[in-house]
Amino acid sequence: MVENQIHTPVMLERTVELLSPALGRPSAVLVDATLGMAGHAEAFLERFPELTLVGLDRDTDALAIAAERLARFGDRVHLVHTVYDRFSEALDSLGIDKVSGILFDLGVSSLQLDRVERGFSYSKDAPLDMRMDATSPLTAERILADYSQTELRRIFWEYGEERLAQRYAKRIVESRATTPLVRSAQLVELITAATPVAVQRNGHPAKRVFQALRIEVNQELSVLERAIPAAIDALEVKGRIVVLAYQSLEDRIVKRALAAASSSTTPAGLPIELPEHRAELTLLLRGAELATDDEKDINPRSAPVRLRAAERVRKAA
Repeated sequence: MVENQIHTPVMLERTVELLSPALGRPSAVLVDATLGMAGHAEAFLERFPELTLVGLDRDTDALAIAAERLARFGDRVHLVHTVYDRFSEALDSLGIDKVSGILFDLGVSSLQLDRVERGFSYSKDAPLDMRMDATSPLTAERILADYSQTELRRIFWEYGEERLAQRYAKRIVESRATTPLVRSAQLVELITAATPVAVQRNGHPAKRVFQALRIEVNQELSVLERAIPAAIDALEVKGRIVVLAYQSLEDRIVKRALAAASSSTTPAGLPIELPEHRAELTLLLRGAELATDDEKDINPRSAPVRLRAAERVRKAA
């Protein structure tokens, strides 16, 4: 399978190391909330012969590849077509109450990046699609055609942290009045022409705009804000969660969610900490862990990764 040959899971050995203490029990269940082409999942199933895997993904192409890749593990594998903020519903559909481990490998998958026709890359011409789930109605083309200048400026600023958000939004609205934007090369050309030469020296001018459009198309941040607390709730005591994030906006959401669950809720002024106010999680790392230089050499896509991990230490109140 070509996709398997080109796909190298990010920080595989480190994720195995962090989740291993939670996965050694015969009844252990691991949820791979971002299954993709199942690189991580396959490794966990091989190393833990009694492990049950629940794989979630919104991308039907990825699920088809994963199903083929994991077929040899039989009924130890349960694949669900869903967005990961429907974490609880997916587990309910399988009759699973609590899980031992959870892995989130966020961002765009190798499959989505490498299949040019999906439109995620600003370096190759393709339809302006960017949907992780091809069954969903919203595309980047629709956003560029229908959103107001104010709405475009907002998503470029909030989701791309783009300083030239207002300029780009204005140029897009002006351009679409005569020529619909339907191809990524059109958008790249427009953005490049609107970018001062001095700014272009700091990196590809379309990078942040494409990131913003992708996040808006797939509602990635709002989905993540709902998904992490749901995942934490599903963890059994001594269960572990590992999250790999690739840009600051999603890492910030993960950091806040894990920090909240690993902090005491004891009201100010109480002389003692009551059991029901103790932290539910303990953080396994100080801050976010980065990929090693060796990892980056082997897998360049690991360069921006930020890994965070935690363990449940008590039942939810």
